[in-house]
Amino acid sequence: MPQDVTSVDAEGITFRLPDAEHTAQRVSLWSHVGLPAQDFAQVDDGWELRLTDLPLECLEYLYDVDGERTPDPTNPETVDGAFGHHSFLALPGYERPDWLGWPQVPSEQADVLIEDTPVGDIEVTVWAPADADGEEALPLLFAHDGPEMAKYGMLLDYAGAMIAAGELPPMRMALLAPGARNERYAANPAYAESLSGHVVPAILAACPTAGKPVLIGQSLGAVAALHAAWTSPETFGALLLQSGSFFTEDLDPQEMGFEFWDEVTGFVSIVHAAASGAPGAPYVAMTCGSAEENYANNCLMTDQLRRVGLDVDWGERPQGHTWTCWRDLLDPHLTELVRRVTA
Repeated sequence: MPQDVTSVDAEGITFRLPDAEHTAQRVSLWSHVGLPAQDFAQVDDGWELRLTDLPLECLEYLYDVDGERTPDPTNPETVDGAFGHHSFLALPGYERPDWLGWPQVPSEQADVLIEDTPVGDIEVTVWAPADADGEEALPLLFAHDGPEMAKYGMLLDYAGAMIAAGELPPMRMALLAPGARNERYAANPAYAESLSGHVVPAILAACPTAGKPVLIGQSLGAVAALHAAWTSPETFGALLLQSGSFFTEDLDPQEMGFEFWDEVTGFVSIVHAAASGAPGAPYVAMTCGSAEENYANNCLMTDQLRRVGLDVDWGERPQGHTWTCWRDLLDPHLTELVRRVTA
């Protein structure tokens, strides 16, 4: 292994940035997890940072060079995301999901615009196996941040592979474009009404559906999913909540600058104060990266949802708040959720 490139060994990672002329003034590491030492040390040919005993199986990161974030120029492995490409490192023991290499069923998509909801127009893309009979009632899944979860979290690849392998029944997926994401997803009653009172009925009218639909969301989208089910308990049959931003004042003071802090913490406090009144969806799967800031508030929310009567499955992997983590936890947790709803 060349000595001027980032490398992984059994004990940890050595990050490197070639800079023989020492043109940089300061180099640090940025990631989705709170790693210990952040600043690089200057060495003869550039900059270096050694981290060991990491509670991770993979890492997505950027270098901060004099205030400008950039991928690691010595590491060709990257992952794409809503905020651009990040460098990616797999640590010893990391395994990608098996389904990534499986064949997929042929599929087709159709765009639908739900107009004049309380939060304005909502764009939906409906995905289905190409051989699905348009008159056949199939299970239906709604996905917050749908286009992003399809592109970066590979949700449609997962569905196509699992259906082809017989691990899931043929089903449809409705990808919900976020629009004004923070405003809509931050426990907004107008969005919950738009989803349950406008979008879901319109898609159900167009797509024959077996049973109640499943609703999934990541991060703030998970807050919106739980909020919609809490306020309209008869709409959804199951929820997948991944790395939900279930902020509390005690656990998440670093998030107090978030523009919709009061809305999110207000709803979360209502859930935590409830003795009963759980949403009608009987099944919930919650997943989270064990190295991310939301881990503690997700564990707390899991315990509370169980206390108010929900059947909650929990899954975690030693990763951060990333699309990779959400992708890697789709199976078995979404798989089992769909099986239970369609049994």
